[in-house]
Amino acid sequence: MTRVRKLLIGLVVAALLAMAGFFGAEFYIQHRIESEMDAAFAPIRAAGGKASHGKISFDLRHRTIRVADISGETAAQPSLRFKIAGLTASGVGQPDATRVAAETIEVSDIELDLKADWSLAYKAPKVVIKDYNGPARPSVTGSTAADVYRSVLLQFADISAASVAAPSQSIDIGLPAGVGAQSYSYNYTNVTLNDISRGKVGAITADRAGFTAGVQQNGKAEKIDGEFAGLALYDFDSAPVAALFDPAPADDDKYLRVYRQISVGTYTATLTDGVRMHMDGHTIDDVGLRPSRLQLRQLMAMLAAPPPGPTPNPALAREMMGKAASIYEAVRVGNAEMRGLAIETPAGRVKLGTIRLNLDNGKFGEVTLEGLDVGSPLGPVKLDRFAIKAFDIANLMRLTAQFLTPGQPPSSEQMFGLLRLLEGAEIKGLVAPFKTTGKQVKVDTISLDWGQFVGAIPTRAHLSAKLVTPIDATDPAQQPLIAAGLSTAAIDADLGAAWTEASGTFVLAPVKFDFGDVLEASAQVSLAHVPRGLFSPDLPQAMAMATQVEAGTLELSLRDTGGVDLAVAQYALAQGVSREAARRALVDGIKTSARANTDNADVLAAAEAIARFIETPRGTLTLKLTPLGKVPALQLVQLIKTDPMLALAQFRIEASSGL
Repeated sequence: MTRVRKLLIGLVVAALLAMAGFFGAEFYIQHRIESEMDAAFAPIRAAGGKASHGKISFDLRHRTIRVADISGETAAQPSLRFKIAGLTASGVGQPDATRVAAETIEVSDIELDLKADWSLAYKAPKVVIKDYNGPARPSVTGSTAADVYRSVLLQFADISAASVAAPSQSIDIGLPAGVGAQSYSYNYTNVTLNDISRGKVGAITADRAGFTAGVQQNGKAEKIDGEFAGLALYDFDSAPVAALFDPAPADDDKYLRVYRQISVGTYTATLTDGVRMHMDGHTIDDVGLRPSRLQLRQLMAMLAAPPPGPTPNPALAREMMGKAASIYEAVRVGNAEMRGLAIETPAGRVKLGTIRLNLDNGKFGEVTLEGLDVGSPLGPVKLDRFAIKAFDIANLMRLTAQFLTPGQPPSSEQMFGLLRLLEGAEIKGLVAPFKTTGKQVKVDTISLDWGQFVGAIPTRAHLSAKLVTPIDATDPAQQPLIAAGLSTAAIDADLGAAWTEASGTFVLAPVKFDFGDVLEASAQVSLAHVPRGLFSPDLPQAMAMATQVEAGTLELSLRDTGGVDLAVAQYALAQGVSREAARRALVDGIKTSARANTDNADVLAAAEAIARFIETPRGTLTLKLTPLGKVPALQLVQLIKTDPMLALAQFRIEASSGL
C-alpha cells in the first residue's frame, strides 16, 4: 500500500511538474513575444513617434499567438498612423534566432493613415497570410517620409509568403483645395498576392475595383463614378521602387523592371454631366524604372516647398518642368494597349478600337490610334489609323520650359528645335465631311517624316498622300473643273528631299503627282555646292550661305490623263470658238511666242515638243535641263522673274513628246 501511495504521489508530482513546465514555457514564450514586439516598436518611439499593443497570448499546444489593439504613429512628415484590432498567427515556429515563421496569419481591421497637406487612408477588415517567413524583429525606421517608405520596402524584401488575401479593402485620398480633384475613393474586392519572396510578387489580382472622385472645376462640384474588373499585375519587383528612395542615387543608368505585365479588364465611368465611358481592356507590358534619373527624395522636397507667390517664378517653373521630364526618362513601358474605348456624351458618341504606345528614355517610340469613329454636326468622321513616330516628350517639356521667361519670345532656333522632337506622322483610312456639302473627303494615306538633322534643321523629308476630295463649287479656281464635268479629284502625291554632305548636293526626289483624270507628273531637281551652313535657323546666315548654291539638273515628265482636253475646252469657252480652233490657237501661240522671243535652238525644240503634247491628247512630255556651266541658284531665280528666256539659255534642253 505504501508503495502504491508513493507511486501515485510520484505521478501527481510529475504531472504537476509537466503542467508547470508547459505553462512556464507558454509564459516564457509570451514574455519573449512581448519583448520582441516592444523592440520592434522601439525605433518608432525613439524617433519621437508612438507605438503600443494590447493583450498578448500564446497557445503552445497549437503554436498560436494572439495580439490585440496594435497602434502607433510615426513622427516623420507626412506622419503614418496605423491601427490593427487583432493579429492571430497559427503554426508559429522559429527557423533560426533571427526569423519567425507561421502557417497562417490573420489580421483584422487594419487602418493606415498618411497625413500632410494631403491625406491617404487605407482600410481592410481582414487580411490572411499563408506560409509566412520573416524577420523576428521587423522595424520601420527613418526621420523623413522617404526614409520610412524605403524602410518599409526593405522590410518587405526580407519576407516570404505563399499568399496574402484580403476579401475587401479601401483607399481614400484627399488633395489640397488648390488641386482640381479634392477626393478619390477606391474599393477593391478579393485582392490576392501570390508567391511573395525577396521583394517580388508573382501575381497581384483583384476581382473588382470601384472608385469615386469629387472634382471642383470652375466653382462647380462634380462627381465621377467608375469600376474596374479583372485587375492583374504579374512579376512585381519592389527593389527598383526602393532604389528611388535611396539617398545614394544609382549611377549605372540602367532600367530595372518593376512589372512584367499589368492587365485590366472592363472599365466604366460616369460623370455628372451625362458623359459615360467604357473600355473593354487594357494591358501594359514590361514596366521599368531607372533610379539614376528619378530620385523621389528631391521631388518630394520640391512638392513640399511653400507654394510660390502671386508673381510667377520662371526659374522654379523651369525646374519643375525639368523634374517632370526626368520622370518620363525614368519610366520605361515596353508596350501599352487600350482596347474598345467608347465615350457617350450629350453631343454624340466617340468610339476608338485601340490605342498603342511604348516609352523608352523619355520618348514614345510610336503612338497609334486605330478604329476611331466620331459623330460631328456635319456628319461622321472615321479613321482607320493615326500614328506619331518617335515623339520625345521629355525634351519637349525641357524645351517648353525655355519659353517661360516673360518678355522673351522663343528664338527661331528654339522653334525649329521642336522638329527634332518628332520624326513623323501617318494617317490611314480617313473619311470626313467636306464642308456643308453632304459629301466626304476620303484619305487613303497621308505620311510625313523627316530627319538627318543639321543643328535644329532636318535635311531629309518625305511626304506621301493619296486621297479623293470633292471639287469645291464655291471656289472660283475650281469652277472650270466643275464645268468640265469633274465632281471629285483623286490626288496621289509622293515628294522627297535629301541633302548629302559629302557631295554637297540637295535633291528633290521623288517628286510625283497624280491628279486623277487631269495629269500625272514626276520630276527630279538637284542643287549643287549646298553648304552645311545653309541649314541654319539664323535667316541672315542662311541667306549668306545660299549665294554658294548652284543649280543642278532638272528632269520633268508629264503624262496627260485628260488635262489637255480640259484646258482646250476652257480656252474654247472663253474665246467662243470650237475646241478644234482653240487647240490650233494654243499650238500656234506657243510656237509663235517661242520664235518671237528667242533664237535658242534648245528652247525652240522644247516649244515644238510642248506644241505636239497639246496637239496629241493622252500623250507624254519629257524635259531635261542640264546647266551649261555654273548657274548660281539665287541669280537663276531672279532671271526667271525678269527674263525667262535668258534663264532657259543657261541650260542645255532636251525635250520629247509622244504617246
